[in-house]
Amino acid sequence: MRFGHSQTDDTARPWTRRVFTAVTGSVLAIGCASASAQEASYPEDPVEFIVPWGPGGGSDILMRLVSNHIEEYLGEPLPVINMPGVSGTIGLADLAERPADGYTVGQVHDGFLVSHHTGLTPLNWDDFEPVASITASPQYLTVNPDRGWETMEDFVDYARDNPGEIRFGVTLGGVPHLHAAMIAEAEDLEFRFVGFEGTGERIRALVGGHIDAAMGDIASSNQFVENGDLAFLAVGHTERMVQTPDVPTLMELGYEDLQLSILRGLIAPEGTPEERIAVLSDALESTASDEDFVRAVNNSGAEVQFMGPDAYRAHLERLDATVERLAGQLQQ
Repeated sequence: MRFGHSQTDDTARPWTRRVFTAVTGSVLAIGCASASAQEASYPEDPVEFIVPWGPGGGSDILMRLVSNHIEEYLGEPLPVINMPGVSGTIGLADLAERPADGYTVGQVHDGFLVSHHTGLTPLNWDDFEPVASITASPQYLTVNPDRGWETMEDFVDYARDNPGEIRFGVTLGGVPHLHAAMIAEAEDLEFRFVGFEGTGERIRALVGGHIDAAMGDIASSNQFVENGDLAFLAVGHTERMVQTPDVPTLMELGYEDLQLSILRGLIAPEGTPEERIAVLSDALESTASDEDFVRAVNNSGAEVQFMGPDAYRAHLERLDATVERLAGQLQQ
């Protein structure tokens, strides 16, 4: 008997190959099934939600509404972790260092892109994975009615005839500054920008006649408009707002590119698996259709505006180009 070489005979090799192929196929199948099972069970623990602003502000209020309603659709809690500082850049710098495993996400809005292009942070939106947008706070061109401007056309005509005279209240280097600069660019106008720390301070100055125009929203300005102390000339939303049905959108006035809204969305660390991004996005989409969530967001003066990963990425790309183009003005 030839025990020594029998396993290397050519007649034995096909059998060996068949066994090896069968075993390898089984291992691969088990591995794929295991990976699929792991993805199907995601998330198995709470997903931390970094909100890079302090408690009580617009982002905190709206993102806590997301946190309060999403667990039913995500299957795990999404607890808010406030990490304020340096115009929202501190918390997002922390997010960038987290593992890309789907167990940490962060909130971002248009101001982060402004912070990048004005030198506050080296990070930009494309250092992360877009998950979805979820809420929008449409911004209104708001004026002091004592100036006599009843329409957007009145305002533009006056600004064109009187360059640099209109005192436009903004948060210097912030989203209101960006939006005012976008209006100026659209009609080749020149404003005199006046800086304020926050929306409330800016709107009070407008009511008092210390400035002539500002970007406002429902939460900060509508009560003053109803009292006749302020006037809305146009809104930067995609459609007229239910609360202000007589106020035209900038788009319907012919400004197709002027969608002036603070759009808040979620991002994840770069490299987070697409499958987990999809799970998070699907849960947010379901939340966006939840009537209680929609009602709560509307009561906070905002709108639900969901965009999935691809649409949100495209939005951020377009916005980034705009901010980069206007960055010189925002640093003045």
